[in-house]
Amino acid sequence: MIEPIKTRRSIRSYKDKPVEDEKIIQILESARLAPSGDNTQPWHFVIVKSEHNRQKLAEVSHHQSWMLSAPVFIVCVADIRSRIKDNVTISIDEASPQEEVKQIIRDTSIAIEHMVLEAENLGLGTCWVAWFTQEEIRPILNIPPDKYVVSIITLGYANEIPKARPRKKLEEIIHLEVW
Repeated sequence: MIEPIKTRRSIRSYKDKPVEDEKIIQILESARLAPSGDNTQPWHFVIVKSEHNRQKLAEVSHHQSWMLSAPVFIVCVADIRSRIKDNVTISIDEASPQEEVKQIIRDTSIAIEHMVLEAENLGLGTCWVAWFTQEEIRPILNIPPDKYVVSIITLGYANEIPKARPRKKLEEIIHLEVW
């Protein structure tokens, strides 16, 4: 498992080659199997292949046109209803005070990381995009206001091999018993 972790890079240039549906399903299966607090499984995934929707998503992601080279976007959405069952109106965004928002983002992030590592394992490239606001992204895909878009994962066959970026040494990030 350490090899896909070592070799995975953020890919911003993709080959003009479709991704097989079987590989997309296998990537989503890896996310489905991720752990979550209280087994709430708050994640939902919107598969986006249409040029029209990919264009709109790239626009609200600060016009990152490189995204359009990826044939598939997986929009990763966290559902607060997995933790708040009450039939009350909830609208969440970047400034929401509910503690549960942090929990669903954390849990969905675990599932997303499973996906990007499985994609690497299958010979595909990904990039985690999160430079957008809820207000702009949700209407594109008709996502309700009580859902939180955590990220867009661009997916495709890499057309580049970025060099490894510097990493801190273990001794710089590990603390024994206390800070």
